[in-house]
Amino acid sequence: MERITTVLVLLIMREGTGTSSGEVTFENPDPCALKGSSVEFKCSYRYNEGETVRKTLWYKGDFLGDIWTRIKLSDLPSYENRIEYLGDQKHNCSIAIHDVQENDTGHYYFRFDTEKFGYRSKKSVQLSVTELSASMYPDRVRAGEDVKLECKTSCQQLPSIIWFKDGRPVAKPVFQAQAEDSGNYSCAIEGQESDKSDPVILIVQYAPLNVSIEMGRPGLMVEGSNVSLTCTANPAADSYTWYKDFSGSMLQVGSGQVLSLPSVNVSHSGLYLCRVRNSMGEGNSMGVLLTVYGTDINHLILRVGFGVKVVIVLLLTMIIIWACKKMRVSPVDKMVRRSLLCLNGSTTVCHKRYNVFLIFCFRSTAMHFWLNKLQKLNRTDKGIVLLPDLYLPTFVLIVVVTILFFI
Repeated sequence: MERITTVLVLLIMREGTGTSSGEVTFENPDPCALKGSSVEFKCSYRYNEGETVRKTLWYKGDFLGDIWTRIKLSDLPSYENRIEYLGDQKHNCSIAIHDVQENDTGHYYFRFDTEKFGYRSKKSVQLSVTELSASMYPDRVRAGEDVKLECKTSCQQLPSIIWFKDGRPVAKPVFQAQAEDSGNYSCAIEGQESDKSDPVILIVQYAPLNVSIEMGRPGLMVEGSNVSLTCTANPAADSYTWYKDFSGSMLQVGSGQVLSLPSVNVSHSGLYLCRVRNSMGEGNSMGVLLTVYGTDINHLILRVGFGVKVVIVLLLTMIIIWACKKMRVSPVDKMVRRSLLCLNGSTTVCHKRYNVFLIFCFRSTAMHFWLNKLQKLNRTDKGIVLLPDLYLPTFVLIVVVTILFFI
């Protein structure tokens, strides 16, 4: 009897309280929304011509005990600041719910009142809240095998799904896996790309690629040096084996990712190769040439350096002497151009174009000799002191040689 009463009450409440001319229409009565997203109920309504809408309200249906009751959304604390009325007081009654939660699942009704009547929607919007669940088959594959991606929800009508790998769109949910396809995959509903599913991981197994050798101490290797060779591969290998070329035959010389050669000698010189292996296959590196020089190489370097310095000194000497000869002119013009004038019997600071010298002039037979020479040439009768031509070249040569042998 109580159940019959409840059904009768429900039927009475679902009927409009005014005339049959008032009607509410829902565009999508069964929306499905992702948890955390926003959902919009598109809605329209009509009423008698000449009436004016005074109030619009949205309700959520729920049982209070055994009685089905419509409760105003504005009276439910859980919807505070999450509902947005998008309609008006004419014909649009759409509403949006933001940050959808699981307890938002249920039936929603619309009501509007005019100055004469109040109208209720006879039907409801039934909202389903779901979460996306991503999966793949299989999740561990060999390179070249097929992979299938699936995205599941509790919605009866599955919306358009798009896939992402490490945040970037995936063209197809079914593909042949390659080495670069390893990563995290997640799905989302088209138009709600910000609400992605929890990621699933795809592992693609393949033989080692990009095998290479790094030398721990690049440069000239002399006897007594410590050398280490490191082998790297992608993905990391399960085993590493080292080989050395002996007259065209590759012989094993070690194992492990690092080959250590302490205190090498000339016999360690040669071509080294690294071979790696995992469950998918194996790969080889390019050969690396190791050259070890004997201890006499240091003496050779010193001799070569000394010879280079001697050649530089000789070249500089020849250049300086050649330049001096090039600058040499007639004896008279040269004496006048390169001489410095001093006063008789006094100490004078004499200036040349590029150098400054202190010259002490004294009366002597040599001084009179030079004065007589100058008088015969109709020059002045002042005391003259000549600077030898090779003073400056000799000084420059001594400085250059000193610098070279101290480097």
